[in-house]
Amino acid sequence: MTRFAEKIARIRAGNYKPRDFIIADAKDGDMGPSIPSCGPKLDKECSFSRYRTRPEFLDNIRAVIQQDIIDIMLVSASNLECLTETGAFAGSSVKPAIRANDATDIWVGRGATYSKKPSRPYRTASLSVKRRHTDLGLYSITFNNDLDADYNSLLALLDFIRDADDNGFNYFLEVFNPNVDTGIAADLQPHYVNDCIIRALAGLTRAQRPQFLKIPFNGPKALEELASYDPSLIVGVLGGGAGTARDTFELIHQAEKYGARVALFGRKINLAEDPLAMIQFMRAVADGDLAPEEACKAYHGALQSAGQKPLRPLDTDIIITEKVLMGA
Repeated sequence: MTRFAEKIARIRAGNYKPRDFIIADAKDGDMGPSIPSCGPKLDKECSFSRYRTRPEFLDNIRAVIQQDIIDIMLVSASNLECLTETGAFAGSSVKPAIRANDATDIWVGRGATYSKKPSRPYRTASLSVKRRHTDLGLYSITFNNDLDADYNSLLALLDFIRDADDNGFNYFLEVFNPNVDTGIAADLQPHYVNDCIIRALAGLTRAQRPQFLKIPFNGPKALEELASYDPSLIVGVLGGGAGTARDTFELIHQAEKYGARVALFGRKINLAEDPLAMIQFMRAVADGDLAPEEACKAYHGALQSAGQKPLRPLDTDIIITEKVLMGA
């Protein structure tokens, strides 16, 4: 049994403790930003020369799996195939997962403008037992207060749920904030997203529902509202931009405090100077062993010990820069 299975069972049973907080590394960006998503190839001085190649990116993923701290490794189906064939998950307690769809709002390659239009559903990955190497995947949907676009996205979600049921496949549901102007006031938009989530799930039986949600952190009020509305619905947060080290640790801390039980971070891990050290201190914050500010100092201490120049000095990296995290 994977660590994820053990933790989510305890959460569902009402026996959650901070050490059950689930951390996932979202390394599925090749299905969105593509080449830049592999991250910059940095030297000890943090100088950028090029983006990592696919083999280098796969090596980084293997290192995270071998570290054995995260609970879920989310990758594309093609990369999971490579990782499985080379035994990356053999004997591991890390749960592999695939991005099961790639709607148009994540088509954000260099120069692309697709994401400026309401999201359209699209799915590359197959759920056939013969073509996948896991029984867990992420499905994403975006609501834009656009009747035709949202209607088509929901029809595609229902088609996916039927396909998943036919193939013995479990999923977690990623719900992005609107990717275009909705005409909804900014302070009301997080609650619009909450309403869309609950409405979309209301017609589904327990067997059809996602294992958990992955949503943006839209502030304490919106997160508490969603997490407390239905205790059987496990809420997780996504990481968003890279931000400062303090942003990363603060998001983990606030998400757990206000009801989230899962964090799925991509750029916050992948763009860190030392991803393994970043994960180590994320875990310490989630467990309650370190406060976010303490974790920042410890992370910079680890960089110094490794001879790695930080991207930002400590007095800058310890500042909260993401507006939604301020004043909570």
